[in-house]
Amino acid sequence: MSDNSVPVDLIGVRIELPSNTPIVLLRERDGDRYLPIWIGAGEATAIALAIEGIQPARPLTHDLLSTIVAELDATVDRVVVTDLRDGIYYADLVLVREDSEITVSSRPSDAIALAARTNAPILVLPGVLDEAGVEIRDEDEEEAVARFRSFLDSVSPEDFDESGHSHPE
Repeated sequence: MSDNSVPVDLIGVRIELPSNTPIVLLRERDGDRYLPIWIGAGEATAIALAIEGIQPARPLTHDLLSTIVAELDATVDRVVVTDLRDGIYYADLVLVREDSEITVSSRPSDAIALAARTNAPILVLPGVLDEAGVEIRDEDEEEAVARFRSFLDSVSPEDFDESGHSHPE
């Protein structure tokens, strides 16, 4: 684990208004900053289901990836959000197999979805948090968490097909 990486907690997934864009929200474990990362609807669903411990009738892509990692006798050691360039976040998925580390470049949303299934720690390099981290006051945090809960409460596996895409209403 990199000494300068900042541990973060996965707070949840929410829909950012008015654009209706899903974001995953990470919170600095030993600080006051939050890191919002804009993600796709499929990854938002995958993360939300993992946070709630909901097992879909058929495995989603991230469930499959978790199974493949385990079948290869590897473990997800950590996820590191490594960079933010031109509005795009980058991450590394770090696996351990037979005492060696395997680092795979990944979209943060995919890596976080896998971390949520394997309880792997999520870290952010300080420069990314310095550039994109935001402080949220306590009352804002309570409102944000309430909106996350509302979103999570409104999602069920039946709302999505096997690919993780939502059904039109």
